[in-house]
This record gives sequence, C-alpha cells and structure tokens, in this order.
Amino acid sequence: MIDKNVVEKLVNQWLEDKDYFLVDIEISPDDRIVVEIDHADGVWIEDCVQLSRFIEDNLNRDDEDYELEVGSAGLGQPFKVRQQYLNFIGKEVEVLDADGKKWKGLLKSVDGDDFTITVKEKVKKEGAKRPVIEDVDKTFGMNTVKYTKYLISFK
Repeated sequence: MIDKNVVEKLVNQWLEDKDYFLVDIEISPDDRIVVEIDHADGVWIEDCVQLSRFIEDNLNRDDEDYELEVGSAGLGQPFKVRQQYLNFIGKEVEVLDADGKKWKGLLKSVDGDDFTITVKEKVKKEGAKRPVIEDVDKTFGMNTVKYTKYLISFK
C-alpha cells in the first residue's frame, strides 16, 4: 500500500510558493489515491493536472500500481481544514453542532480552532409583549461540530 506520508510530502512540495492549500488525502486499501486541494478563488483544472503529473512523476508505478484523482474540495461539502473557515468569513454557512442542532448564519470570525457565526434569533426583551429577532453570535469549536459547510445561495 502506498504511504500517505509520501503522497502528502509530494503534495506539500508542489504547494510551496502557491496560494493553494491541502484539504485532504485519502488512500484506499486498493491504492486509490484521492487528493483534495483548495484556493480562496477556486481551483483551476490546469493546476489539478499539474499536481497530478507531479505526483505521478515522483511515484514509481513499477513498485505499486495506483489510481490517482486530484480535485478541489466540493463547494457544498463540509469543511475539513481551518483555511476553509478563513476563506468563507463573511459568507453564510450551516453548522450541525454536537447535539444535532442545525444553525444557519454568517461566518463572522475564526480564532484558533474556534469560529463564530451570527444567527437570527428570537429574543424576548424585558417588558416587551413579543419577542424580537436579533443578531446573536454563536461560537463553536471546529473539532466539536459534526460539520460546517458553505450555504450555496442562488439569490
């Protein structure tokens, strides 16, 4: 089986001096390698081809046969790395917290492994007859939520 560390080292070599970042590498028991990269402005197919060729040039097919797929992290897929959170600050996201509750709001900030979203919530003001809708900040840990993903809007 191909060593994930070897593939990761190759990907990181190719990423040097580029604005791309590594999202994930998966290697199945039958040596199917899937590499996901991302970029703040999107991923170009030409760059995926270049990375694929770079990896192929540095792995020996005579030692182990493999299948290689290089692509971008899907737009509607859950975030896997901190850089994805940073790229979507100011955009609407959906969070499924550890308790199974979904939150939709604007990704406001990222601090270490925590991130904050601004959600619309009904708040009962003292002395008011009815609750009012206000912006409320909710902070989550990247490692404690079940997922966070960008909400695609066609407005």
